[in-house]
Amino acid sequence: MALEWVVLGYAAAAEAIMVLLLTIPGLDALRKGLVAVTKNLLKPFLSVVPFCLFLLMDIYWKYETRPSCEADSCTPTEHLRHQKSIMKSQRNALLIAAALLFYWLLYSVTHLVVKIDLLNQRLERLKRTD
Repeated sequence: MALEWVVLGYAAAAEAIMVLLLTIPGLDALRKGLVAVTKNLLKPFLSVVPFCLFLLMDIYWKYETRPSCEADSCTPTEHLRHQKSIMKSQRNALLIAAALLFYWLLYSVTHLVVKIDLLNQRLERLKRTD
């Protein structure tokens, strides 16, 4: 299952980088190309949502089937393994939340940038007609 988490991590990082590039001021020369690339990548990145749901179900299944480790019923090694498992599950849940949040941000920011470009074009047309 480690490969799935690596793929999700790279997808979340790519989404975060695209959001940053779309929102950094001063990149007006690159913005049109960046918006076109981002708009074309939004549909493939939508596959992150069901993928995250699948991984969330995997975390839940591992949580439900995990053997319980009470204070006196397990050795220190088993207790440490149990704690590591819990920490990995929490880390992976945060990665899922980050990937979903960055996808939503990327979609929203791209939509707003496209709207702003359309409004700027309308303003230019109105200025030319006056």
